[in-house]
Amino acid sequence: MNLADERLKELDNPSLTETERALLRCRVAADFIHRGQYEAAGEALGELWRGIGQRPNVDGLDERTTAEVLHQAGALSGWMGASQPAQGAQDAAKDFLSESAALFERVSETAKAAFARSDLALCYWREGAYDEARILLTRASDELTDADAERRAIVLLRWVTVECAAGRLHNALGILKESERILSGSENHVLRGSFHNLHAVTLRRLGAMEGHGDYYDRAIIEYTAAVFYYEQARHERYAARIENNLAFLLYKLGRYADAHEHLDRAQSVYVRLRDEGSLAQVDETRARVLVAEKHYREAARFIAGAIKTLEQGGESALLADALTVQGVVWARVGGYESSLHILRRAVAVAEEAGALSNAGRAALTLIEEHGARRSTTDEEIYDLYRRADRLLKGTQNAEELARLRACALLVMRRLTGVRFGEKNFTLFSAVQELEAKLIGRALDEAGGSVTHAARLLGIRHQTLTSMLRTRHKGLQRKRTPVQKRLKSIIKMPKE
Repeated sequence: MNLADERLKELDNPSLTETERALLRCRVAADFIHRGQYEAAGEALGELWRGIGQRPNVDGLDERTTAEVLHQAGALSGWMGASQPAQGAQDAAKDFLSESAALFERVSETAKAAFARSDLALCYWREGAYDEARILLTRASDELTDADAERRAIVLLRWVTVECAAGRLHNALGILKESERILSGSENHVLRGSFHNLHAVTLRRLGAMEGHGDYYDRAIIEYTAAVFYYEQARHERYAARIENNLAFLLYKLGRYADAHEHLDRAQSVYVRLRDEGSLAQVDETRARVLVAEKHYREAARFIAGAIKTLEQGGESALLADALTVQGVVWARVGGYESSLHILRRAVAVAEEAGALSNAGRAALTLIEEHGARRSTTDEEIYDLYRRADRLLKGTQNAEELARLRACALLVMRRLTGVRFGEKNFTLFSAVQELEAKLIGRALDEAGGSVTHAARLLGIRHQTLTSMLRTRHKGLQRKRTPVQKRLKSIIKMPKE
């Protein structure tokens, strides 16, 4: 029997006051959340819990107890909203956690306020708002001391998660060293597992950034250690997450059969736990492996299911990554228009959420898959490259830098025009490409007005309209919406 189970038995004590019972429920729920047993946490909260994103029942509770209940309800809504995607779950969780932190401050519970803000930071991290998450975690770390070692270690590990997502890997390594000092000698298997997992993630990304294969070998060792500690803690959900992380690394190393084996393990756990959000992440990794194996039809099935799930939640960065994979799949099977639409959406979703590196990678993918095709204009490809360069300006990732250079060459080749030695060159195709370029520039100069653009080009309005409707349909989006002319209500007299 674990500590949470022992505390649950205490709820049967009839002498407990309403406040004591609520506080006990919060302590039990916090333990379950820490171990990833979210359904059990909801049950432990009992009548206080009203569901994901629903304000908890705090009627009749004092400020300190209300703050505790709001904290656990907010943390649980955030985690459950990710595993069982629910629209608005992260926003509701942020409201509860912000209110909880404010109440803790009011009753001089500084450490608890700091910890509530670290849970609030996780909500921003799930949405891809890494800067906001970092600010909250920096403040929380400063307010917690080694006297509250376990909480401070949790905050530091959450900070590492954000720095890894944002690509600030050397910062992540520095924070890991601090957390390792705090955790030395700790018997908390969950925290030890989290440390090894995040160390592995950081090493894996450093391997990609600096091109050193030994980082990957060390990452595999760290992932293995993480699985061991999570299994010791009977933390199935987190152990399955490591299986997915390890599969991603093996995919990057070209070990596709091994990657599928680890994905199968993660999938079986998440299916049993009915964790749709985590299962969607496994499916996204699976789709990447299948694309690498050129099994595009099968990849399309997995990534479509992942996107359907992720669209129900608020994790924009994950959704943007999944859309990027889907855009690649559609391009490889010849669905170029669908691929363009999906990749444009991926860039927009990530950038709107503040997940700039995700947006930059999506923009690079669009250039890679469509930069040599005439379904995109020269202006769009050029603008996309400039956008990707801006979004990834701080990247130190060797793979991303190599992709930026390759895309720069592709864009320059595209802008210099068609060459005689190119495959499928014809005079008609070269003229049509130049025609599209001039029409696009004219529409930009005219602010989308077809009448003014036609005047700039020296042709009739009807001629330009016909060209846009037939051989340059892709430029229709540059024009202002067509307005139907009103018919005259004055009848002409008969002669």
